[in-house]
Amino acid sequence: MTEPSFSELIARVRAGDEAAATDLVRRYEPEIRREVRFLLRDPFLRRSFDSMDICQSVMGSFFLRAALGEYDLDRPEDLIRLLISMTRNKVVDATRRQRAQRRDHRRATSIEAMEVQSSTPSPSKVIEHRELLSTLRGKLNDEERQLADLRAQGREWADIAAEVGGTADARRKQLSRAVERVSRELGLDELDEL
Repeated sequence: MTEPSFSELIARVRAGDEAAATDLVRRYEPEIRREVRFLLRDPFLRRSFDSMDICQSVMGSFFLRAALGEYDLDRPEDLIRLLISMTRNKVVDATRRQRAQRRDHRRATSIEAMEVQSSTPSPSKVIEHRELLSTLRGKLNDEERQLADLRAQGREWADIAAEVGGTADARRKQLSRAVERVSRELGLDELDEL
């Protein structure tokens, strides 16, 4: 059995295909974890954060936004750059929150007390992401939902703009702003924190 092309894999991820999501995690999770380990060179940070936690947070954010067609990814290198950028942002945000709260790192939970997590999403996580995506889509207006549906089908922004009117850039920004608005309404920024 041949491996699907990158564009096929992304199209299947956008369509919510669990096998494609698992394949994407299998292929790209090592890149994220390598970046996390590089960023967590400080012993304090290594004790405070686990690379798997950050990796799952990055992948959760990616899948949610990919399902809404927010990303233009033509090559595997584009995906790697995006995931590494998201990873850096997650680590910086988590570090900022940790230090702002002036937590006593000696009281942090030890790694032995933490539940070991699999790189494959659990059935409950899959259901949780589906429900979250459904809720997010429900808060989009009809025009925004149409844009999200067209992007989830793998349509390019130029084609979408030709069909619904406007420019490709304007439609891309419209969907991006809608996702940001709904994310804030649902408190996803807070939920996404480590």
